[in-house]
This record gives sequence, C-alpha cells and structure tokens, in this order.
Amino acid sequence: MDKILCVERFGSNKQQQHTIYTHDGLSRKMKPSGGAIVSKSVTQVLKSIFLPQGYPDSVSDDYLEYQIWDTIQAFCSSITGALATQAVLKGSGVGDETANVASATVTWLLKDGTGMVGRIAFAYYQGANLDRDAKRWRLFADVLNDCAICVTLVAPLFPKSFFTPITCVAGLAFSLVGVAGGCTRAALTVHQARRNNMADVSAKDGSQETMVNLAALIINLFLTPIVSGNIQLTWILFAIFTFFHIYSNYKAVSCVIMNTFNYSRLKIVIDHCFLSPGYGEILDPVAANLKEPVVLGFPDPNIRAGCMLREIDIGSEQFIHTLKTNPNTKFISSSKQGIYCVAFRDIAIPEDVIKAYFEAHIGKISNHMKPENAINWTEFSKELQQKGWDINRHQLSVDEWRWSTEEFDKIK
Repeated sequence: MDKILCVERFGSNKQQQHTIYTHDGLSRKMKPSGGAIVSKSVTQVLKSIFLPQGYPDSVSDDYLEYQIWDTIQAFCSSITGALATQAVLKGSGVGDETANVASATVTWLLKDGTGMVGRIAFAYYQGANLDRDAKRWRLFADVLNDCAICVTLVAPLFPKSFFTPITCVAGLAFSLVGVAGGCTRAALTVHQARRNNMADVSAKDGSQETMVNLAALIINLFLTPIVSGNIQLTWILFAIFTFFHIYSNYKAVSCVIMNTFNYSRLKIVIDHCFLSPGYGEILDPVAANLKEPVVLGFPDPNIRAGCMLREIDIGSEQFIHTLKTNPNTKFISSSKQGIYCVAFRDIAIPEDVIKAYFEAHIGKISNHMKPENAINWTEFSKELQQKGWDINRHQLSVDEWRWSTEEFDKIK
C-alpha cells in the first residue's frame, strides 16, 4: 500500500495541492488530492494580475479591505477630476473664438510653476510628519484634492481676470495633494508588504488604480457630452461623487491596522492601561488602531526627543553621577515649563525612544493615577510584544542630536 510522503501546495491555495506517495520506499508517483488538477480559473488569473504574489500571505491582514475602499475613492476622484479638467479647458478659452493662445499658455505655466514651488515648500515643512501620521495625512490629501477640484469648478464662473489667480491656487492645492498622497501611499505600502515585497505591492496597486481609471475614463466619455454646459448637473455630480470619495477614504484609513507606535497609538495604549477602569489591560494593535483619530489628532505632546544636552539643564557633576549610577543609560531627560526634553545616547535604539515617550506621558498623567499603580517599563514592554506590538520600529518624532562618552572614556 502506498504511503504518503509529503503534501505540497501552491501558497495557501488548498485547491492546488499535490500528494506525493511512495511505494515500498522506492518509487514515487504524484497524485492530485481530490481529483485532477483544475486549470487556473478566471479568478486566479485576475488575482495574479492585480494582487501581489503570495496573496494573502504576503500582505497585511487589512490589505483587501483597504484596497476595496481605495478603489472606490480612486473611481470617484477620476470622475470629479474629469469635471475639473473640463472647467479648466473652458476657462482657458477652449471653444471661445476670441481666446488668446498665448494667455492660455501663460495661465497653464503659472499654475504648474506655483504647484512646483508649493511641492518643494510642503515637503520641507511637513515631510517628516507624513510618516508619523500617515492615516491623517492620507485623508487630508484626499479632502484637499476635493477642495482643489471645487476651486477649479468655480474658476470659470468668475471674470476672466480672476481665472489665472484662482487656477494657481488650485494648482498649489493639487501639488500638496501629490506630495501628501504619494508619500503616505508609500508609507502604507511598507506596512502592507510582509515579505519585503514593497515593489510588488506598489506595482499591483498601480495596476489596480490604472484599471479603475480606465473604467472611469469610459464613464467620462458618456458623461462629458451630457454635463457640458449644464452647470447644475455638474455640481450635482460633483457633490455626489465627492461625498463617496471622502467617505471611502475615511473607511480606507480607518481599517488600517498598524502594529508600530506613533504618538496617538502610544497615548491610547498608555491611557487605557493606567487610567481606564480595567487597570493593567494593554490594548492590542487592532483595538488601539480603531480608537486612533484619523480626522483631528491629539494635541502636541510637548516632547522634545533627540535634543541637545544643554536643553536638559544638567550640570557636569550630575551628568557624571548619572553615568556612574547607570553606565548603560540610553537617554537623559528632564521636564521644564511643561516641555519634556530627552537627550539620547548614540547607542539608543528604537525601543529606547518608545520608552522615553512612555516615561514622558506617564509624567503627564501621574496626577490622575492611583499611587499603588506600579510602573515598570520592562514588564510593560514585554506585554506590548505579547499583544503583537513591534517595539523595534516607531513613527515618533525624534531629532538627530546624540551624545557620546567615547572621548571622556579615553581621558579616563
């Protein structure tokens, strides 16, 4: 009687399964379990075209839900974008025999130039924050995109002398959308890629978006002749698709479950653990992410992490005493005028940054805590990892100053 040697599967697909048998330990023959091997279905072909290789094992658990909502918002955005394009062309003089080609070209160049300057300025001022609050900035980008489209639709209604300035404002808004939307999409792709397959996840996301835009293009071919010259219908369609665009974006970012800490998620976990009636309970990533605000975030924590030692207001004798007492210390901190300053050692790791934020927030809520509530970072961090949190990475705000004792050790 044949004995089963092993079973092999194609990914997690049990339908594509082979059972390898042996006969007296010598010969082998391969038999498909459950009958003949069925050729790839249309569904499987579509999966291989539009989903990353190894799906669903190669992506995060929230991948499918996010992509469904993202597809809906992309479709709505394509429809409203076509309405905006029509408005820009009309305002630029398309169809107007008295229009000047040179003035239309200047308007277009000024719009693009304003957008380029805005793109550089926005990346300078907010580039680092896009990683820390990817969900909120993603939603911000799409809401701003709708505002820019609204401004574009309004532009032709004003006198021609106002068209260029209004178009430049819209171009500036679109440029901010490009930076915020593109960068946060990259941050979410890093989160979704579970097998170092960021390029594949990004490529398949591009394929999905291209397919959606193609479908929207076909719809626009039928809509454009209908709405052309019909202002009322244009605004009705804009209102309907904008509503679904914002709603689907909100649902998309709300379903993302990140297991790394930014300030919002860390604050939610600490407050629940030390201030809620069920003291000591640590929220897992799913529960904390569901409570994370994606529209309006928490107030500025007033924590200056990665600052210079002089901001700690520590003397040389106290500094030496600290090193002698705890030679392995990774950071030194102090609170002054409501601002918690942290100076990190050059050997500090991401876990030390989370620990510093933990201590800073505990200092803020200590007046509301019961005296018997013991605080132990070692135990707290172990429970965080048991709940599924990754404390080897973070999205917390940290500056680049680091202190070292190498020169001091040489003198000794």
